[in-house]
Amino acid sequence: MDLRKLKTLIDLVAESDIAELEVTEGESKVRIVKSSPMPQNQVVMMQPQAAAAPAPAPASAPAAAAPVIAAAPTGHTVKSPMVGTFYRSAAPGSAPFVEVGATVKEGDTLCIIEAMKLLNEIDADTAGVITQILVENGQPVEYGQPLFVIG
Repeated sequence: MDLRKLKTLIDLVAESDIAELEVTEGESKVRIVKSSPMPQNQVVMMQPQAAAAPAPAPASAPAAAAPVIAAAPTGHTVKSPMVGTFYRSAAPGSAPFVEVGATVKEGDTLCIIEAMKLLNEIDADTAGVITQILVENGQPVEYGQPLFVIG
C-alpha cells in the first residue's frame, strides 16, 4: 500500500465518526484506530506484526505546537504522515534532499521517514521555497508533526 493511499485513509478516519478501520490489500494489512483518551483527535496506525504506540505523543505535543503557531502565517506546513525516524538525506554522509532556501516543486522528495524498517519518501505537496526545517536529522517524529514550512 503506497504512502498517499495510507495518508488518505488516515485523514478519512480522522475526519469521520469511524472509530476503527481495517484494510487488507494483497499481503499488506493496515488497521487504523481513532483513540479517544488522547487530548487531540490523533490516529494510531497498527499492523499485526508490530504496533506503533503513541506513548511519546503527549510529551512531545506541546513542544511541537509552538513551531506550528509560529510557522503557520509564513507558509504551507508539511506534516509527517506517520510515526517514525526523520532523515534529511538518502544515506549517512550524503547531501540532504533540501535545504532552507531551496525551491521545490510538487512531488519533490523532502526527506525520508523510517517506520518499521521501511524507508518512506515524503514528497512536497505544494510548490515553493523551503523557509524552515522544523526537525533535526535522526529525530523521532509523530503523526501530524510539522516537518517543513514551504513559502
